[in-house]
Amino acid sequence: MFTGIIEEMGEITAIAPAGDGWRLTVRAPRAAADAVHGESIAVSGVCLTVVGSTADTFDTDVMKQTLDVAAIGSATVGTRVNIEKAMPVGARLGGHIVQGHVDGVGDVLEVRPGAQWSVLRISLPTDLAPLVVDKGSISVDGTSLTVSAVSEPADPSPWFEVSLIPETLAATTLGSRAVGDRVNLETDILARHVERLLAFRAAPEGGSR
Repeated sequence: MFTGIIEEMGEITAIAPAGDGWRLTVRAPRAAADAVHGESIAVSGVCLTVVGSTADTFDTDVMKQTLDVAAIGSATVGTRVNIEKAMPVGARLGGHIVQGHVDGVGDVLEVRPGAQWSVLRISLPTDLAPLVVDKGSISVDGTSLTVSAVSEPADPSPWFEVSLIPETLAATTLGSRAVGDRVNLETDILARHVERLLAFRAAPEGGSR
């Protein structure tokens, strides 16, 4: 479990084939300093398991399914990534509940820089659109953000916007995002549960046959 509060920016330093997936080496000195085998670390919003570490790097395996559904599948050596270690029991929940289970990928459609803020407009897969609401929470590349605008329900090309404060621009990879970049999206778990409950309520009694 994570909070979406990024602890440091890391860099992918090696990618090696591992079966039908990858083994990644990520340079992230703060996370690697006390990383232990088997613990979870979110890499740009993807929950991955540590399988080895040095003083400033950690290794993790990424299965094919994750490569297929998450933006990390297009990463290369040198790609910068957002790093967050799992939330310890009893810690403050500074962002929102983030599982590290990517729901889909969006494309940056527009970047509107301001004097202090920057607004990103990001495309939204159609099936995720009902789960994203104005002033609600969303994880973008593992970063907990508040939705500042959403497309209308009838819009055939759904999108949402997030407004990034100077700290977010400086401390995460979102500060260097450009039009056309792909980002990992994780919707609010509460919204996903509500959608599932409503689906069961709408289904015929006894389910389909």
